[in-house]
Amino acid sequence: MKFGKSLVLCLSAVSFWLLLLGGCETPIPKDALALTPQSMEWRQMQTRRFDTDDEDMILLASAGLLQDLGFTIDDTETDLGVIIASKERSAVSAGQVAASVIIAALMGAYVPYDKHQLFKASVVTRQIGENQKDIVVRVTFQRIVWGSDERIRLIERINEPEMYQEFYEKLSKSIFLEAHKI
Repeated sequence: MKFGKSLVLCLSAVSFWLLLLGGCETPIPKDALALTPQSMEWRQMQTRRFDTDDEDMILLASAGLLQDLGFTIDDTETDLGVIIASKERSAVSAGQVAASVIIAALMGAYVPYDKHQLFKASVVTRQIGENQKDIVVRVTFQRIVWGSDERIRLIERINEPEMYQEFYEKLSKSIFLEAHKI
């Protein structure tokens, strides 16, 4: 009987502390949703304005360009001006694999290495300007990397200006060809 009483007392004490700790809530930081100074710079890099009111033509040209770049169109919502695309690539690096093998041989520990990656592209269009005569296009690129242990090792936004500049140069040419039915 003595064992049962001490067990109940011990469980009560643990339950009390768990409830006390569970009630502690970490507040959301005040600047959690604040934009960083880089946010505006990134948005400008990701956005271009086109002097046309033909949003369907822009979406068609964007989808064609993404496919030319090796992406597969995953989802489109033309009424909202949205295209989502992705492409998979290997992420295996000989250096990472060699380091993993050396560490495993020396320490007996398995160290995962990058195995495959998924690139995602999102294109969003909207009409702006006087009488909605212009179209703004915003494209964003992200990358997700999985390790040899099949766990996600990295999720990142790609912010390379050259990539966006190249995309918009090709999109401008594609829009010109679409507009002139070439």
